[in-house]
Amino acid sequence: QVQLVESGGGLVQPGGSLRLSCATSGSITGIYPMGWYRQAPGKQRELVATITSGGSTNYGDSVKGRFTISRDNAKNTVYLRMNSLKPEDTAVYFCNLLQGVALTWGQGTQVTVSS
Repeated sequence: QVQLVESGGGLVQPGGSLRLSCATSGSITGIYPMGWYRQAPGKQRELVATITSGGSTNYGDSVKGRFTISRDNAKNTVYLRMNSLKPEDTAVYFCNLLQGVALTWGQGTQVTVSS
């Protein structure tokens, strides 16, 4: 069974940067599409960024030009570099992994952008 563990969240001032990590462990072979989503209080979970097994990326409109998703296949880890953070980026950030029709989620990491 695959497990995902996010890390790197925290409190940052507006305009600051953070890098989130999502480490994959368990019985997994191969490279699969992965993504980052976020959920703010009272709001639905929304797309932040996805990356295919080949490295193609896709971003939500609200983060384009500020966030960068990347992956290290040797470490089975996906990253989210977040620059120029805004208060509206405050949310719990979740990563996921898609194996065929099976979607696995991590437990999430809190990002708070506030002065």
